[in-house]
Amino acid sequence: GEESLTIFVDKRKLSKKSEGSDPNTNSSAVTLETLHQLAASYFIDRDSTLRRLHHIQIASTAIKVTETRTGPLGCSNYDNLDSVSSVLVQSPENKIQLQGLQVILPEYLQEHFVQAALSYIACNSEGEFICKDNDCWCQCGPKFPECNCPYMDIQAMEENLLRISETWNAYNSEFEESDEFKLFMKRLPLNYFLNTSTVMHLWTMDSNFQRRYEQLENSMKQLFLKAQRTVHKLFGLSKRCHKQPLIRMPRQRSSNYWLNRIQSFLYCNENGLLGSFSEETHTCTCPNDQVACNGFLPCTVGDGSACLSCAPDNRTRCGSCNAGYMLSQGLCKPEVAESTEHYIGFETDLQDLEMKYLLQKTDRRIEVHAIFISNDMRLNSWFDPSWRKRMLLTLKSNKYKSSLVHMILGLSLQICLTKNSTLEPVLAVYVNPFGGSHSESWFMPVNENNFPDWERTKLDLPLQCYNWTLTLGNKWKTFFETVHIYLRSRIKANGPNGNESIYYEPLEFIDPSRNLGYMKINNIQVFGYSMHFDPEAIRDLILQLDYPYTQGSQDSALLQLLEIRDRVNKLSPPGQRRLDLFSCLLRHRLKLSTSEVVRIQSALQAFNAKLPNTVDYDTTKLCS
Repeated sequence: GEESLTIFVDKRKLSKKSEGSDPNTNSSAVTLETLHQLAASYFIDRDSTLRRLHHIQIASTAIKVTETRTGPLGCSNYDNLDSVSSVLVQSPENKIQLQGLQVILPEYLQEHFVQAALSYIACNSEGEFICKDNDCWCQCGPKFPECNCPYMDIQAMEENLLRISETWNAYNSEFEESDEFKLFMKRLPLNYFLNTSTVMHLWTMDSNFQRRYEQLENSMKQLFLKAQRTVHKLFGLSKRCHKQPLIRMPRQRSSNYWLNRIQSFLYCNENGLLGSFSEETHTCTCPNDQVACNGFLPCTVGDGSACLSCAPDNRTRCGSCNAGYMLSQGLCKPEVAESTEHYIGFETDLQDLEMKYLLQKTDRRIEVHAIFISNDMRLNSWFDPSWRKRMLLTLKSNKYKSSLVHMILGLSLQICLTKNSTLEPVLAVYVNPFGGSHSESWFMPVNENNFPDWERTKLDLPLQCYNWTLTLGNKWKTFFETVHIYLRSRIKANGPNGNESIYYEPLEFIDPSRNLGYMKINNIQVFGYSMHFDPEAIRDLILQLDYPYTQGSQDSALLQLLEIRDRVNKLSPPGQRRLDLFSCLLRHRLKLSTSEVVRIQSALQAFNAKLPNTVDYDTTKLCS
């Protein structure tokens, strides 16, 4: 390497006076002799010489000083080598170039001199200095097998690491003893169990505690970088040692460590001992097996099956549960609605096979006696079928059977035609579930989407009489209050090919030779069963939504109404969306206003959203 001092001089601005000049004087008058003296003292006292030269440079514009250093070795660049001693300096990379004494040696001695000098400097004469493949080391002599291992330096590095570990522990202890940490622990609620998520949420809400933790993190990062640098130096020094140093790096403590530490302070800090808390098992690991450190664990508060709050007299037990759960033996279990049979019935005692047999036989034991009403025709009377005929079977339950609701299982009509008539009856059926206007009825999708079709059975009578039967059974049964039947006729004729039938409306077929004939309906029967219905009991449930009898009775009433709603709507006819039959029940059988029905439905929907594992469904409005 080289080190040089260059002074550019403007001789016109130099002082001519040289007597008594002192290089240490503060006068701005500078002579050439003064500059020579300062330059000579540069390699003896570099710092003070440079300060003096810089002062002169600032005070007068006579000189400009430039200092150049290259490489680790400082040498004189003067031609007179007798007046300046060569200086050898060892670098960490052991890359040394000698400039000075070796220049005056004979050429055949220069290489040996440099080798001996490097071995003396780098290996302390305990081995031979060797460089190969960008790496240099000492080839130790037999008396000094550990010449490559600087034990003193390694010991100093290890002691430095030990001090870093002590500082590390001190920082953590100071954090635990800080006022911010103590105040945060003091503010934590003790009336329910705090999991790590809850502690973290409270942590983020405390700005002072958060700033104190960030301060700890920054200190730890700086300390960790210092430890890393020390470890890298230690590895570099000991890479050619026979025995490697033992390195213990302090482990960084994440926020999860401190969350668990806070839990340990809360729940494993009894009898003067601090243990370690495990959230997975809710247990403490104590430092002393003979003395317990675990305290009482409060109950877990949360959504779903967790507690809503702990018992005030014993916080280890559950005191109340969330919506949809009930407290049983200290635990929250899913709440199940009681039987709805007290309010409304849904099932009959008949088994499926029994019901199927009775329907096939059109047994009068499952007939629901309804009132026949029609302004277009009369039973057992002939009528002209050219025009549509409307008839209905109604029960008038609010007037005669207010304590019953009714289920339809099937429908049967006996239709007769005059002899040789070419008419074909076409039936359309609408069902009104609980009363109201005809617009609040739904159309029965006969022979659509697997829905049953009419079955025709010819009767042994002189006339063309058929039994038209529609069997719903248990699969398609539904509520009914009124059945609307629309009868229209069509004329059946053979197609052009003779293999297919063509149907005409009567008014479109004007051939007078055709005998349209007449038609009559002998009887209409509705098959099904009636079930218990207590409107006052349901009104009492609705009243508890606003005026609960006891604590928890409101949720119980909501659960009962929700069960009734779902069971009623489940009997909706087939379709992409269910019909809202429950609103029809409230509107027409309980005589509630539209606003009351909307309020009840909203309360049920909100309550259902809180229940576990429930999926609400959309319904189609049927009743106004």
